[in-house]
Amino acid sequence: MRIAVVSGGTKGIGRAIAELFLRHDFKVFISARNEATDFVHDNLVQCIADLSTKEGVLNFASAIKKQVNKIDILVNNVGVFIPGSLIDEDEGCFETQINTNLASTYHLTRATIDHVRASNKPYIFNICSTASITPYMNGGSYCISKYAQLGFTKVLREELKQDKIKVSAVLPGATLTNSWAGTDLPKERFSDPSSVAQLIFAAYQLPDSTVMEEILVRPLEGDIT
Repeated sequence: MRIAVVSGGTKGIGRAIAELFLRHDFKVFISARNEATDFVHDNLVQCIADLSTKEGVLNFASAIKKQVNKIDILVNNVGVFIPGSLIDEDEGCFETQINTNLASTYHLTRATIDHVRASNKPYIFNICSTASITPYMNGGSYCISKYAQLGFTKVLREELKQDKIKVSAVLPGATLTNSWAGTDLPKERFSDPSSVAQLIFAAYQLPDSTVMEEILVRPLEGDIT
């Protein structure tokens, strides 16, 4: 059985990815701070962990490695968005977003890389953002964390070429998740999380000699500013 790991897999993009993998007969490990009682499947393993801390990341990785001896797909999806400007955002916003959006990707990748190497079709997807390439007002430390996450992804891709491990950066624009809860905009103005999941699976199915380095997804009408 193929094994997928999705950090932050109970809501939004992470859940859409996990659900799609399950439909394709993967065993899927997901992390969350709280159990999602509405997300149950025979091949789904929910691990309760706070991935904003290194300890939480390592506990999640350890729980996975105790149960399987390989990882075919690693999706670094967990993230947090706290709006604000660099000068005026609340104290601690920088650390929270750097730890959750960047450090979790770094530590989870390092903690599981030997299991990824054990796969005969290994792939790592890092869920970045259009904020990784386009700064915007009120993006503050979120943009910084996402720029850095894209940089990490590029470095990782170069380092893992020798291992034949594919690495893709996924850059969604406005996607209808909890980050947009309470918006007055119609749902048609957003991308659907399932669209991101479908593109990830399409990239995974490409021939071994080809990698989709970046997957840039925006709503049809463009970014929301």
